[in-house]
Amino acid sequence: LIKKVLALDQKIKIIADELYEQKSLLVMGRGFHYATCLEGALKIKEITYMHSEGILAGELKHGPLALIDKDMPVIMIIMRDACYTKCQNALQQVTARSGRPIILCCEDDPEISQMAYHTIELPHTVDCLQGILSVIPLQLLSFHLAVLRGYDVDFPRNLAKSVTVE
Repeated sequence: LIKKVLALDQKIKIIADELYEQKSLLVMGRGFHYATCLEGALKIKEITYMHSEGILAGELKHGPLALIDKDMPVIMIIMRDACYTKCQNALQQVTARSGRPIILCCEDDPEISQMAYHTIELPHTVDCLQGILSVIPLQLLSFHLAVLRGYDVDFPRNLAKSVTVE
């Protein structure tokens, strides 16, 4: 399944081409995907130096919704799981404010696809493992954004990374 996700790299690069000049980016999800959103936003910060936030989609009305408009990039993870209906509600809130969501969703999900600005369709697996597949597009997006912004992805600045050998 990971190979199928990696095969989406060109589509992700096209999305990066559209986003690399942005100042901020929001990444939203619920349930298991909230942790994936936090990780994706962290990777974007670390190697692109772009402001990004991982947001619990259920907390959208408590502040982040004020940021949503046609110019604020929003990535949403909406998989067919226990949070699907609640994530659809968050998606409706985003689109009602002229948001143009980029949605990571399951393959063949026409309901979600028609509300998306872009979709990245991922293979579906059991809920607790879906994050392993869902984080890959966010990592690839981070990589492409950093390259397009002219940064060396192998040497991100201001990160304390060291290896101690005894």
